Amino acid sequence: MLSERRLEVLRAIVQDYVGTEEPVGSKALTERHRLGVSPATVRNDMAVLEEEGFIQQPYTSAGRIPTDKGYRLFVDKLAGVKPLTAAERRAIQSFLDGAVDLDDVVARTVRLLAQLTRQVAVVQYPSLTRSTVRHVELLSLAPARVMLVLITDTGRVEQRLVDCPSPVGETVLADLRARLNSRVVGHRFSDVPSLVQDLPDSFEHDDRPTVATVLATLLETLVEETEERIMLGGTANLTRFNHDFPLTIRPVLEALEEQVVLLKLLGEVKDSGVTVRIGHENAHEGLSSTSVVAVGYGSGDEAVARLGVVGPTRMDYPGTMGAVRAVARYVGQILAES
Repeated sequence: MLSERRLEVLRAIVQDYVGTEEPVGSKALTERHRLGVSPATVRNDMAVLEEEGFIQQPYTSAGRIPTDKGYRLFVDKLAGVKPLTAAERRAIQSFLDGAVDLDDVVARTVRLLAQLTRQVAVVQYPSLTRSTVRHVELLSLAPARVMLVLITDTGRVEQRLVDCPSPVGETVLADLRARLNSRVVGHRFSDVPSLVQDLPDSFEHDDRPTVATVLATLLETLVEETEERIMLGGTANLTRFNHDFPLTIRPVLEALEEQVVLLKLLGEVKDSGVTVRIGHENAHEGLSSTSVVAVGYGSGDEAVARLGVVGPTRMDYPGTMGAVRAVARYVGQILAES
């Protein structure tokens, strides 16, 4: 275990390096921070921190910089979450309040996060599997063609065309719409198959093939593999940190183009708290020089998706954690009110 003083020295090194982008020396630390000890003692503390893998010496410099292990200890033990100012909170609320639908909410959230943190913002659309049904609409487009519209509690809208085996009358369509909604509204998507399995049997024999076709399309919509959509923004912010990426920025940009990588980065939806993954804790090799700060958001107590930011390991962790958490809270409120 590190002594309190050495933890303070580590905190000062992280803060200075994040703020100045320059490796930190013992003389500068004693001048900038009230550590209450001489530069020689700080040098000694830094030698111990280096020996234990919390800081390292870049090959060209006399100063030291934090390692992934050093940042991890800083995040876990030394960094609080920095609250946003009242002006920042008002700006978030007024910007997100202007959203007209779910796509707009996600697009605005991405822009907002990228601007607030000056990192790359990643927002996952609310997951269908964790959503509940708000309404199912059936619209006649042609005698044997129907538009199925599925609306979720988070405001997500999915539309599908259904080619029916025979012409469908308005009376049958209205009857199916009413019976379908009475069974599924307010229920989890995962519960819907069992709720509608015997629905065709309650219709006239001639109408059952059409009812079965509409239900098959509905169930396909619920279980679609491609449902996990993600929006990315602020990639250009990475170019401000070119010197933070050891060789080139290209592996980072290539990794960010892969949807599967992004979903893994954000983590499991059920983790609603703030998670921070630093450097080599990210499984994808191209992201070993980045950190990811992510959090769940949702319209109630339960998260339905996650959002977060990706940036260099030399990141303002308290500020980034505060911004990500605040934005998630506002997005949750908007979904709850929509």
